[in-house]
Amino acid sequence: MGLFKKKNYIRINPNRSAEQSDAKKPAVPDNMWAKCPNCKRTLYTKDMGAEKVCPYCSYSFRIGAWERLALTIDEKSFEEWDNDLRTKDPLNFPDYLEKIAAMQEKTELNEAVLTGKATIDGQELGIGVMDANFIMGSMGTIVGEKITRLFERATEQELPVVLFTASGGARMQEGIFSLMQMAKISGAVKRHSKAGLVYITVLTDPTTGGVTASFAMDGDVILAEPQSLIGFAGRRVIEQTIRQELPEDFQKAEFLLAHGFVDQIVPRNQLRETLSKLIQFHVMKGWK
Repeated sequence: MGLFKKKNYIRINPNRSAEQSDAKKPAVPDNMWAKCPNCKRTLYTKDMGAEKVCPYCSYSFRIGAWERLALTIDEKSFEEWDNDLRTKDPLNFPDYLEKIAAMQEKTELNEAVLTGKATIDGQELGIGVMDANFIMGSMGTIVGEKITRLFERATEQELPVVLFTASGGARMQEGIFSLMQMAKISGAVKRHSKAGLVYITVLTDPTTGGVTASFAMDGDVILAEPQSLIGFAGRRVIEQTIRQELPEDFQKAEFLLAHGFVDQIVPRNQLRETLSKLIQFHVMKGWK
């Protein structure tokens, strides 16, 4: 009778090890999916392309300094400057140097900014790229020194400067020594300007704190990527200080463009062409 028919069961081997069991489980590769911080959609990373831009809202994901260079300059044209500079620990901050060493291994950078000389469509320039993956791109003494030397060498060699900013601001582990970099870099930017040379800043997500309050806004031309967070103090601090609710898009690149703080918002896949045209324009017109 069908009532007493023997059922088929899956047999489990009690002698099978846990390692063998896990080995047969399907594995999903890391970084295969990403969630857009702006439109909240889940994205297949390959759909974003090399530029890592959301196909739905054009939000530009954060990328490292080396990735940025690959998208911006001519291939094999980069000559790195000041890679030998090393961060000190002026305040004896607990585990600070260990954290620096870990970041250096992770990012393949000596500090939170990469500087040097390169070409875009054959045009020479000094270039700096801040990396948010290195302690949130915070501005310590070596970051300040590298950017200062970038402008000093560019002045000597009569080069335009392009600087990509991405930072959480001054680095708390170095205290007042970090804050001093704001004035030092701005002084170097002024000398570069007096020499009749053009300085272009590209504000990327996020550009905040002392970096915004100094060299990020010193550019002759200020560009920004779409949806980038740009500001000085945090939104909550400002609301508590002025006791008013801020607009939803406050401190976004589009808000700053509408209020005159940014000259143009440029999608990531158009940045190289835009920078090339700006540099060519100022060389042809004789910026001096």
